[in-house]
Amino acid sequence: MSESPDNPVVLSRDEHPISRRDIDPDALKIIYRLHGLGFTAYLCGGAVRDLMLGRKPKDFDVATDARPGQIKKRFANAFIIGRRFRLAHIRFHGGKIIEVATFRSDPEPEEEERPAGTESDAEHHGAYGTPSGDAFRRDITINALYYDPVAFTVIDYVGGLEDLARRRIRIIGDPGERFQEDPVRVWRVLRHAARLGFSIDEATEKAIHTHGALLASAPGSRLYEELNKDLCYETRPVIEILRSYRLLRFILGRAGEVYETDYAKFCRMMDLLGIEDRARADGLMLNLEEMYALIFWPWLEDVLDECRDDMHADLTAALAEAGMQALVPKSLKADITQILIILWHMKHALKAGRMRWSLKKRGHFPQASRICVMMEKGRAPKSDESFDSLFRQAFPGAPHEARPGRRRHRSRPRPKPGPDSAA
Repeated sequence: MSESPDNPVVLSRDEHPISRRDIDPDALKIIYRLHGLGFTAYLCGGAVRDLMLGRKPKDFDVATDARPGQIKKRFANAFIIGRRFRLAHIRFHGGKIIEVATFRSDPEPEEEERPAGTESDAEHHGAYGTPSGDAFRRDITINALYYDPVAFTVIDYVGGLEDLARRRIRIIGDPGERFQEDPVRVWRVLRHAARLGFSIDEATEKAIHTHGALLASAPGSRLYEELNKDLCYETRPVIEILRSYRLLRFILGRAGEVYETDYAKFCRMMDLLGIEDRARADGLMLNLEEMYALIFWPWLEDVLDECRDDMHADLTAALAEAGMQALVPKSLKADITQILIILWHMKHALKAGRMRWSLKKRGHFPQASRICVMMEKGRAPKSDESFDSLFRQAFPGAPHEARPGRRRHRSRPRPKPGPDSAA
């Protein structure tokens, strides 16, 4: 394998499958403009990996030797974000954002945002680097490739091309040291292996078994961000591989332990995520609170079944006492709780023929209805399908609306007798 900061492997135009037709035209415009201004600029990261594999990239990121301030001066639609290491978000019509980062050598994990207009730690400490230094500070080899659309070449400093050919995930550098520097790298290695169907390099896998528990020491906000990434895209294979390495407990606390030890509940969650995959393929995108409700349902259904008094209080307590390392916001937990309570009533109504239709007034009723139809039908709801239609079909003679409450008629107060009433 080739790992050389001085002698990268360079594939010419006829040695790789990448075509500019498959690249976002706005990303190309940015690269061409930077090149025309005298800067070096490449397409980088997952986009190059996916293009080499014949997949459609989700994002097109750019790496350059232009500093953030220089980018901002030359692109009116550029906004600077980042704290320790600033980068530019160049915004386009329709909400599209192309991320443009300066080559760096800093191996530190991702940083929190910093208000624009302040000096970054990277500038203060000279953490900006070269293309080779930027490649070596990345997590895994197949994500450290560059594509130069000006020269039509693919550039590899770290052996990523060989790992792509061997369908292998390999950490850059010493795996144990890299995982101790940033335990979230464990998650990223497993995510890419699961989504791409790749094997994991032997040394990298050994280090996962040794250092995987360090995930629990990562900041809860970062674990939450990583979890959201998986809930928004190809969720099922990533959850499955995390369980196989017994790492769910270091992310989801008690919920993760349940899914690692109770195979029936885990299979139920996998079935639900399989339904969600099919629904996504049909164009239905569940929002974040719906995805959390979906993965927590097999765990919390028993809590709801055993509840005899206050479902909201019991679910709130279960989520609070789970000890989740991923820092799920309280507001999101409240949304999840409401969806699960309504969903539980829907599921039982389809068995008993009685529904608390007053729940229809709650804002989370449509979300619970969507999940209920998915569970019952095993696919995305059609335009005319809802919980109401399922209930009417199952129980045509049962009430389908909340019964209006009886109006209380207030008796008018009798007029007080006036001075003439005695006459």
